[in-house]
Amino acid sequence: MNSNLLRLTLIFVLLLNLNLQTRAQKKKIQKKPVTVLSDRSFWLAEMDKMCRPVLSALAHDSLRIAMPQVTSIRVDNKEQRIQVQYLEVLGRVLSGIAPWLQLEGGAADEVALRNQYRRWALEGIANALDSTKKDYMRFDLGGQQLVDASFLAAAFVRAPWLWENLRAVDQQRMVTALRSTRRYKPVFSNWLLFSAMTEAFFSKYGYEWDPMRVDYALQQLEQWYVGDGMYMDGTSYAFDYYNSYVIHPYLTAIADVIGQKTNAYNNMFGKIRKRNERYAVIQERLINGDGTFPATGRSIIYRGAAFHHLANMAVTGKLPQELKPAQVRGALTAVIRKTLESPTTYANGWLTLGLYGSQPDLADVYNNQGSPYLATSIFLPLGLPKTDPFWADAAEKWSSQKIWSGEDFHNDHGASLK
Repeated sequence: MNSNLLRLTLIFVLLLNLNLQTRAQKKKIQKKPVTVLSDRSFWLAEMDKMCRPVLSALAHDSLRIAMPQVTSIRVDNKEQRIQVQYLEVLGRVLSGIAPWLQLEGGAADEVALRNQYRRWALEGIANALDSTKKDYMRFDLGGQQLVDASFLAAAFVRAPWLWENLRAVDQQRMVTALRSTRRYKPVFSNWLLFSAMTEAFFSKYGYEWDPMRVDYALQQLEQWYVGDGMYMDGTSYAFDYYNSYVIHPYLTAIADVIGQKTNAYNNMFGKIRKRNERYAVIQERLINGDGTFPATGRSIIYRGAAFHHLANMAVTGKLPQELKPAQVRGALTAVIRKTLESPTTYANGWLTLGLYGSQPDLADVYNNQGSPYLATSIFLPLGLPKTDPFWADAAEKWSSQKIWSGEDFHNDHGASLK
């Protein structure tokens, strides 16, 4: 063979091999496995993203500077709604992450994150109660503060660590502030439970409490029970999520606290437990295979808080036998992904008013920048250790996934439970 031709052939072969190697390397780079967060890591990341702007700012006495002053486009009293948004956001954030603040141990990075949030929470509460601070929060600005104070009381009921680690001066200030809300008459609705929750807090920590406020709420809710695990919210029934936003979780907490003080409500509390289980089954079946759910009723901008009750049943270990912890984890994870995935979910780090991103027309007259933070209640199961079956068990399909993929599945029946 001609030497020039041989030389050209060798060069061609070398270039061909080099090209093949380069393409192979590119394929290896393209096929590099993507790190997938565990469900718990994903939940922690989303919780941190939601709560960090609130508690870090409050701990540095700058919440009023950092927090946008946003209200509903149909707001009924703009100035007053802005005044109360600071206590509103504090109570809702702390009530949602309280079980996690109570938890001990776990992976080193999670422990470090929890310790940071514990410091922020204690420092933030201190600033909120100190009249010399810029972020001082009054509890006497109107009836809405009865609502907001009760969520703060619920946080302490859920996380004794939080209460026990407050400075004595802050404990006394908190008691005084919560007592000041007794001046407000609750609306004849789920609001009765807000008064009762604050009294449950007093009862839990050994302060004088008003049994009549608790009894009135319990007896009236019993009158409003309509069947199949659901209550009316006042004198008429509405197909919304208030059974989950407030009614069931509050009844559960109040029953747990007051049940340790008296056995007078044993029969009623037994009914409440059964109704809790039935409503948890209904809640799990409402979650579609992609994490969507019926967008019905008022306060829909609370996003994942539509499943406050299901999350609360999980963290308290009270899920009914037919709901496996792993299927509930999968369903709630899907809700978190769906309700937070929109690129307009946050504006400058703060939750927007909407269910799937910024949807201002979905907001109600009473909504402000603090309102959507009830969404933190879906994170309640972070209060379970990672070794709990809720986190440790292998992923499992939830009801909608099984049914709508054609799997045979047990039927569902309503229950009176009166």
